Amino acid sequence: MAGAEPGKPTIFFDGVSSRRHRVTLTLGDALVIGEEGEAPIRWAYADIRRADSPAGILRLACTSAPPLARLEIRDASLAAELTARCLLLDEHQTTRRGVAKIVGWSLAAAVSIVCVVLFGVPLAADRLAPLVPKPVERRIGDAAEVQMKTIFGRGTCDDVAGQAAFAKLVNRLRDVAGLDESMTAAVLPASVPNAFALPGGKVFLLKGLLDKAESPDEIAGILAHELGHLKHHDNMRGLIYNGGTSFLIGLLFGDVTGSSAVIFASRSVVEASYSRDAETNADTFAIETMHALGRSPKPAAELMFRITGKEGGSGFTILASHPLTEDRLARMTKEDRPASGPPLLTDAEWKALKGICGGSGKI
Repeated sequence: MAGAEPGKPTIFFDGVSSRRHRVTLTLGDALVIGEEGEAPIRWAYADIRRADSPAGILRLACTSAPPLARLEIRDASLAAELTARCLLLDEHQTTRRGVAKIVGWSLAAAVSIVCVVLFGVPLAADRLAPLVPKPVERRIGDAAEVQMKTIFGRGTCDDVAGQAAFAKLVNRLRDVAGLDESMTAAVLPASVPNAFALPGGKVFLLKGLLDKAESPDEIAGILAHELGHLKHHDNMRGLIYNGGTSFLIGLLFGDVTGSSAVIFASRSVVEASYSRDAETNADTFAIETMHALGRSPKPAAELMFRITGKEGGSGFTILASHPLTEDRLARMTKEDRPASGPPLLTDAEWKALKGICGGSGKI
């Protein structure tokens, strides 16, 4: 039998309550923890493990006791005797082999995360984008539209004659592109020369682009390019990819119009960050659409080149998120054909479209 020396009490926490128990210890075929007026508690030596403790205290736990049960021994000689009997005292402590396993699993987890980011999310985006229900797409588009109008102006250009001309142009493109009447388009009074598509079939043309255009075919080719993004679900694909796991979880639980829409608005629209393949495919769609209308795709590329100028020469073209403007111009020049269809707008309609945001509409 062994007991704690006077002045160096042995403290026991039963793991059920926070009360400190002053106990005596008996070292026999097992460790017996005794407290006056209470039934003794037996801990098998093979089940006893060292727990974290400050200097001068041996704190023990037991695998067969409640998880929070602890025994605190302050008597050095008693601690040494008990330690000698507990052959598995430090079995749970991390060994070199254990550290190697932890490092190995950590590296495997890191590689898994990289693989998910590089391959899993893009694959999920490709597969899920066409399957997103139209009502969900429209809700996302509505939320993104609010963000866009905050940036580019809350109202749309509303000159009656200009709107009629714009509707005529959009309807001709939409019919040839095979999109239904849920697709809508508007002109925003922003000086930025740009156009973009939102989920749910929304296309916006900015006044800055219209100001720089010299013919209806230039604007038609740009709009056809944006319709290509809608047709191929590129905006939803970009949203899923940029929003990643958070968007996928939101898609499952129905909350997809908050942070995910902001991500889409800031990255996919403002930066127009479609992939190179998506941009190339949208160009192909625009070429085919313009040919179906009996018009040339070349004017649209000329408009883009007139706005951006030559983009090459940086040495990093392979990293660009879209084909270079001069490459697009070269490609669409090859696809240039003599006009075989009627003009998309009359001179009067073109003048009205140019003035859709107010002004004289000079050509």
